Amino acid sequence: MNDEQPPPEPRWLTEEEQRTWRAYLHATTLLEDHLDRQLQRDAGMPHIYYGLLVKLSQAPRRTLRMTELAKDAKITRSRLSHAIARLETNGWVRREDCPSDKRGQNAVLTDEGYGVLERTAPGHVAAVRQAMFDRLSAEQVAQLGEIMKVMAQALQPTDVNADLPWLR
Repeated sequence: MNDEQPPPEPRWLTEEEQRTWRAYLHATTLLEDHLDRQLQRDAGMPHIYYGLLVKLSQAPRRTLRMTELAKDAKITRSRLSHAIARLETNGWVRREDCPSDKRGQNAVLTDEGYGVLERTAPGHVAAVRQAMFDRLSAEQVAQLGEIMKVMAQALQPTDVNADLPWLR
């Protein structure tokens, strides 16, 4: 006799959930493309690079350990290393050895990189506002913020052995 039970049936999405899921995917894909095109046009960089420059600009002394920057950006260390190499080529970032850990490296936003960010930020904020916030009521903005907070909290791994991109 076989005591194994068949696996449970999947909890398929309802029609409303399916519509919401597809709308979410469609909107986020279009938004990312919109922001990438704006940043490529205005600064010659993709959105991910802009995000790295922003994170560095907000760090003390405009410096972050590479591992911390990968964690903040939610990307693999190899993808970060490639991005930082491109930003170094532009003169916007430089790498320095970490004084507290000889195996580690820091990414440092240069004055030139900070200047690019200052020149690019107004156009980027306008693109974000036009694509997203100008289309939503204050109530919808608050609801969206709460929804994204709940989702992020639920998805943020807490297990020390979790397979996280920035640890790869």
